[in-house]
Amino acid sequence: MKYREFGKTSLKISEVGFGAWAIGGPAMAGDIPIGWEDVDDRTSIAALKKAFYHGVNFFDTADFYGFGHSEELIGNLWGNRNDIIVATKVGQRMDANNNIYPDYSKKYVVKACEASLKRLKREAIDFYQLHTAKLDHLENGECIEAMDLLQQQGKIRYWGVSLNTYDPEPEADYMLSNNLGHGFQLVLNIINQKAMPLLKKASTKGMGIIARMPFQFGLLTGKFNKDSKFAKTDHRSFRLTPEILEHSLKDLEPVWSLAEKCGIDMDCFALSFVLSHPEVSTVIPGIKTPDQAMVNTKTICELSASDSEQLYKLNKNRFEKLLQFIKENG
Repeated sequence: MKYREFGKTSLKISEVGFGAWAIGGPAMAGDIPIGWEDVDDRTSIAALKKAFYHGVNFFDTADFYGFGHSEELIGNLWGNRNDIIVATKVGQRMDANNNIYPDYSKKYVVKACEASLKRLKREAIDFYQLHTAKLDHLENGECIEAMDLLQQQGKIRYWGVSLNTYDPEPEADYMLSNNLGHGFQLVLNIINQKAMPLLKKASTKGMGIIARMPFQFGLLTGKFNKDSKFAKTDHRSFRLTPEILEHSLKDLEPVWSLAEKCGIDMDCFALSFVLSHPEVSTVIPGIKTPDQAMVNTKTICELSASDSEQLYKLNKNRFEKLLQFIKENG
């Protein structure tokens, strides 16, 4: 495992981290699944341990993953260990009608942080993120006041924003132009390269960068076909419809060929693409099992300039349209 600086902070983190959404287990917002299919806590704990054994020291979760269960698992296992770096998120909660309600009020952010600290059994959260906050939330200023207060109180070390999947720039530009925060979480993968223009801008400003969704919900693992099915409690049941699977797998054929030419499997190829960008501090594949922990921490391969250029061209010629199709139909 290699380690990278997280922007201008004092954090040095594994270049492959542990995305802990899935270990939160199934969760519903009304009739909409917002988690993954059923998981076994014993398997999740074994996955956390296996990832650490293979050098992972960065664990990314959120208070919304399993409504706190993901945080509890990490807290019960690691507690306040100083060789474990934990990032979590705030701002999404359920309203009285069991619908998702974004809440970035100062009062709520401070209260939610206290709850996360208890579940995580930590004195301070290493990197606290506003969970896909919008521009109007940032301009309102309450969430920023809350983050500043929590940092002054020593309850968080650093903070930033987990950016929107399809349009990350408005909130990132606001943060950068106002010299706010210490890092971003953003989507970056072979299919979704929307955040590419942000990398150098953010890095120049000393921001750490967490890249999420390296496999685009599994599409980039090469393990699905057009007939793949997902449990009703799995959010992929509506994100990866048969139409999206068929459309995507056809467009991805040149990527399979590139990976085969490089002599590596698709998991490694997808992670290697993300980490080929030096501005990225860490990539956080979702991990549920010890086997996934092993696969995702295999040696990253160095892509050639021509391979990277081919992936950029495919983005312009195919994946921008594919991503729009996924956005509109998933």
